[in-house]
This record gives sequence, structure tokens and C-alpha cells, in this order.
Amino acid sequence: MYFKHPNGSYIRVPQIENAGVGLPNGGMTVYYIQPPTNEKVTAFSKGFRMITGDPFRRARPTELDPTQPESWSLTFRCWESKAFNDPSNMYPPGGGPYDTFELPKKKCPGGIRSNTFFPSCWDGKSLDSETHHDHVAFMQGEVNPNAGIILLNGTCPASHPVRIPMVFLETVWDTPRFHDIWPTDGSQPLVLSMGDPTGFGHHGDYLFGWEGDALQRAMDNCLDIFGMPETCRDQGGLTLQTDEEMNACTKQVQVDEVTEGQYLKELPGCNPVQHGPDTATTVRECGAVSTTLPLQIPTATAIQVAAVTPAPVPVA
Repeated sequence: MYFKHPNGSYIRVPQIENAGVGLPNGGMTVYYIQPPTNEKVTAFSKGFRMITGDPFRRARPTELDPTQPESWSLTFRCWESKAFNDPSNMYPPGGGPYDTFELPKKKCPGGIRSNTFFPSCWDGKSLDSETHHDHVAFMQGEVNPNAGIILLNGTCPASHPVRIPMVFLETVWDTPRFHDIWPTDGSQPLVLSMGDPTGFGHHGDYLFGWEGDALQRAMDNCLDIFGMPETCRDQGGLTLQTDEEMNACTKQVQVDEVTEGQYLKELPGCNPVQHGPDTATTVRECGAVSTTLPLQIPTATAIQVAAVTPAPVPVA
């Protein structure tokens, strides 16, 4: 996410710690959610990947049933404060009066949290698909607008009968640091990095990277409704890391392009701002530094559900 200064330049909005998770250096909070019925959940296999949302959207998708889970999978929470008992923090993510499908159109004193849900049903065969989402599907069931989908007792469609963990990301953006220079004309100064000032292009990419059978053990044993990591340690034999250990894990920048820490004339990586409502388009031959590394991408592979074989490998 970037903030557009009144002079037209852009600066990256820092990510900060979520409420109640300690003091990590930004990042995001990642959940792997089982259905409330505690039915069998099949962990992802090596090479599995998927996406949720569409970065080219610039308007609310009209083709989706507004009562179904996919319509509630991508929202923004406008925090009045980060206090645990603040009214703006009392509703489930994606539900209640403080969440919007588009970027909030006002100052949010506690910052903005993006809520990103992935599909939780799988075709049982493909690790990936050409669109990166045809092999998965959202569960079916009518959504209570005040409850969202985090604990929805939905069912998988016949085309995607295998229940997989519902991956959910919470990312908190430190927007209050810009409130002193917030536009006074009522305009919304935030823009997602792919040139989206609406928020409807909110999306997420997932690539499975757990070691061995750790995620399957977590799905089988971490049944604490409050999501306490200690349950996974005590019941599933998983290893917990301290904030210090997490913060020590960093990766060096691989692309020689300035993306943060200073105001930029334009967004990085060929991403001009496109307001919509028409679908955004890509820009070719714009001269920006490439942000795509020449990595070999594995092709989709058909596997059987039974191929998820436990292996005694300890993980962090």
C-alpha cells in the first residue's frame, strides 16, 4: 500500500504489528482455519499454490452472489483504535459496520487492517491451475453480514469436494502516520501497489511451504477455538518461535529498485494508477526495473488425496 502526497508523489505505507500478537516487525498474521464442525481437513501438498481476488478489479464484482462467502472474502477494517476492547475491534474480520470492500474513505485512527480469505475447497487433484484459482473454490453457505465467513459452517461444492485449510491473512497498515498531511478535499489518498486506488483489486497469493507433515498435524490437533499457538505445540508437537526469532528471519532485496523509505515519482514496477470502474490493464515497455525474477515455475501436477503422507520432520 502507498500514500499519495498532495504533491503527487508516493511513499510506501509501513506494515505494523496486529492487535494481540506480540511485537513482530510488521509482516502479517496468517491463520489456517478448520471448519467449526471439526470435519477432516486435508493439508496442502508440496507445490500447491492459489490466488484469491483479482488485482485488475476496480469495481465491486457484480457476477458474485452477495450472500455467498466469496463476496465476503476481501475487506478492509477501519480501526478507531487498536485497543482490544474498542468497538471497531469487536466484530469478526469481514463482518460488521467497520469493514468495507473498498479502501476506507476516511482517516482510521487505529490504522487499516486488510482481511484476506482464500478458498477452502479443493478439487483433490491439481496443485495449481492455469488461472491459479480454478482448482479451488469457496465454500457455499449464506453469510451473516455481522459475522463474516471466519466461522461459517459452509459446505464444499461437488466440483471441489476436499476441505483444505482456510488460509486467512491480516495485514495492518500504519496509515495514521500520514494523517497530518491527509488531503483536505475529501479525496482518498491510499493506493494499492498495483495502481489500485479503489481497493477492489485487493488480492492474495499463496504458495505452500510447510515442512513435512507439520500442517496436517496442526489441522488434526490444533482445535483451540481461540487460535492459541501453544495448543499446536502441546497437542501437535509443533515448534513455536519467539518474536526475536521471527524478527531475525529476513531476506535481502533481490531487485535493484527503490520501493520504500522515500517519496517516489511513480509507483514501482509499471503500475500506473487506474481508477476504473473498467478493468485495469497491463502496461508494456514502460522502462521500469523488472520485478519478476527468472524463476522456473512448476507445472500443475495431478495427485490423489491419499498422497498426503505424514513424515516425522520437526518444523518451526
